[in-house]
Amino acid sequence: MDYRRLQHFLAAVRHGKLTAAASELGISQPALSKSIKGLERSLGVRLLERGRFGVVATPFGEALAARGGAVEAELRHALDEIEALKGATRGHVVVGCGPTEANRLLPLALQWLQRQRPEVRVTVLYGLNESLMPWVRHGEIDFAFSSIPSRPADDALVHEPLFVDSGAIVARAGHPLARRRNLTLADLLTQQWVLARGYELERQAFDALFRAQRLPAPVAAVETTSTVLMKSIVLQSDALTFIPRELIYWEERAGQLLALKVAGAEWVRHVGVTRRHLGTLMPAARLLIEGLRQTARDQLRRA
Repeated sequence: MDYRRLQHFLAAVRHGKLTAAASELGISQPALSKSIKGLERSLGVRLLERGRFGVVATPFGEALAARGGAVEAELRHALDEIEALKGATRGHVVVGCGPTEANRLLPLALQWLQRQRPEVRVTVLYGLNESLMPWVRHGEIDFAFSSIPSRPADDALVHEPLFVDSGAIVARAGHPLARRRNLTLADLLTQQWVLARGYELERQAFDALFRAQRLPAPVAAVETTSTVLMKSIVLQSDALTFIPRELIYWEERAGQLLALKVAGAEWVRHVGVTRRHLGTLMPAARLLIEGLRQTARDQLRRA
């Protein structure tokens, strides 16, 4: 099987559009389409269904994508390892991260990596854990830096905890509740809320806080997967939100947002690195993980 054709197919599946995949690969769309058709001919099956709104994998394509991502990752790692054995300073790391980790810790670790190995290239894919974990499992990314479960639920993945973050009920600095003392969850039932959607970890934790005190969970006026939108609404109104404290690090320092002190609103989450149990991490990926470890230790010392 042609390695480049496999890369082209996986990019098309990942993006769902040939134009976006071709842009990532630095080739023309006709060249990409020709490459994938050549792969289909060599396998004797159709891998993609093509439509007005993009492409989706056929059952044959899904089978190849499930295994092909790991194959592509191992081949990419092999090329990186050859370069490392030749004494090259180059390398390419593909890392996935969540919104909270992209706010401070990952940028600091990337700066650290740049000082150590300025020629290493890093590609960062952004997403929630529901996307990140399959990407790790299938080898589409070298590792993820995001929330990790307290108990491993997938034998194919290995989790390394690096940081403990807390959840916070967040308001703008001038909010009427900002100066209130002895706030309770019951005091917040009539407030306007912008929250994560029901299936997300933070939202489930938020609802559980109210259930633990036998209170109805507030109904969100706005539900979203965008933490940027959450913070923007809170900054411009009296709405409240519930997000990881790390996510408002810079806004707290600037005096724009604050975490309300609410009795019974304690919640913590563990942040760390997730990688495949099988497979090899190349030197550049291992170095970035070391940068994340050092960054997390430094921030804990300063806390």
